[in-house]
Amino acid sequence: MDSERYAVVINHEEQHSIWPADQEPPAGWRAEGFVGDRQQCLDHIETVWTDMRPLSAR
Repeated sequence: MDSERYAVVINHEEQHSIWPADQEPPAGWRAEGFVGDRQQCLDHIETVWTDMRPLSAR
């Protein structure tokens, strides 16, 4: 079982990813607010990121 904690991060194009929760997100990304283990974060992203196109392409 993965015990590492991750944060869901989002960029200006509203694309989602995960990042180790104990680290600052990389430049251009910000914490979305959800933290959990890897699978919980991926499940959350699958639920909230329903339009995979970058914001500029919508």
